[in-house]
Amino acid sequence: MQTNERAEAARKLIRREKHGVISTISKKLDGWPFGSLVSYAILDTGEPILLLSGLAEHTRNIHEDARVSLFLQDSGAREDPQAGARLVIVGTAERIGEERLDVARVAYLARFPEASGLLQLGDFAFYTIKMMRAQFIAGFGQIGWLSGDDLTG
Repeated sequence: MQTNERAEAARKLIRREKHGVISTISKKLDGWPFGSLVSYAILDTGEPILLLSGLAEHTRNIHEDARVSLFLQDSGAREDPQAGARLVIVGTAERIGEERLDVARVAYLARFPEASGLLQLGDFAFYTIKMMRAQFIAGFGQIGWLSGDDLTG
């Protein structure tokens, strides 16, 4: 599988799926990895956006060390998950600034309309992952690395 084919397949997986596991560097557990289930939408740039509570352990971890990974898998391969596509995005989590807040809100609520109530609570904020690299597994023996630009291209 060529890089451009791998990148297109990875972008399709990002657009198709809605949930993943974010791993952060634990503040409480002295740097040990900490994984949490998250829902995500996608900005027009292709970057994933998350709606995170300030009370959540992963959010507190991000405030201490912004390095994260986001693991996505093909939900259609539930019977044999190792046969399905998987993607691990590595990057930094950043709170979305005012200039992109409306775009993030529209994109997220289009995908998760039920989340509108969370925005009323006051402790939820939108974050994006600035993708540095990603490992994409298309299936057995079909593994390769992509750049962040490959995923937003």
